[in-house]
Amino acid sequence: MLIDYLQAAFLGVVEGLTEFIPVSSTGHLILLVDLLGFEGPPGKVFEIAIQLGAILAICIVYWSRLWSTLSGLGRDDRANRFTVNVLLGFLPALVIGFFAHGFIKGVLFNPWVVSIALIVGGIVILAIERFVGEGEVESVDDFKLRLSLKIGLLQCLAMIPGVSRSGATIMGARLLGVRPAAAAEFSFFLAVPTMAAATAYDLFKNRDTLTLDGAGLILTGFIVAFLCALLVVRSVIAFINRYGFVPFAWYRIVIGTVMLAVLTLR
Repeated sequence: MLIDYLQAAFLGVVEGLTEFIPVSSTGHLILLVDLLGFEGPPGKVFEIAIQLGAILAICIVYWSRLWSTLSGLGRDDRANRFTVNVLLGFLPALVIGFFAHGFIKGVLFNPWVVSIALIVGGIVILAIERFVGEGEVESVDDFKLRLSLKIGLLQCLAMIPGVSRSGATIMGARLLGVRPAAAAEFSFFLAVPTMAAATAYDLFKNRDTLTLDGAGLILTGFIVAFLCALLVVRSVIAFINRYGFVPFAWYRIVIGTVMLAVLTLR
């Protein structure tokens, strides 16, 4: 139905605008799917799969860096170190996500969990912005292997919808002494293998239940998310450098509180 595709496009807009800022794109999608009564593909595949559109935006914006890394593997120390750092950051989510997938999708993907996580996460961001200094690590190229692994472990907190993958990695990096811009940039790169693996696994697990209509809805959300994410990725670093993360924290708290009120009064 046309309304389903319009809703899929709207959800794609939300995904593209929220994937790379610490407000939880998955949390927003869960809340909106519940409010709109959106009937997407089974297994909540839609909410994960359209995130690949946002990830593609990262690949386009940072194509030069990614290509120089791939072409330099085995020959260039900078490329080798960058690749190992990203893979180490991805490893914890790969392992924990594989074993906890059923529990996460079956128990945690609900509006109550998202609303509470949004509020708690907002408070945590305010505390980090208030009490944590600027940090000493200025560039992704300065990351040590142990630092990348620790950030990867913190990324696993984002398996709780509403925590935010970018929020967990950026704020985790800030706690570990990384400057805001470098923390955000590493979060971008870490999103590529993390979300690609999550989407591939979800599609595989639900392969027998996907229909042509389901694929069409996913494609619609994917394309719109890609276009909107392009705008965000090109501007978010400048926004963070100017305003920090406090605006995102208050946004999370307001949205989470409003949704708790809606859920309580429903």
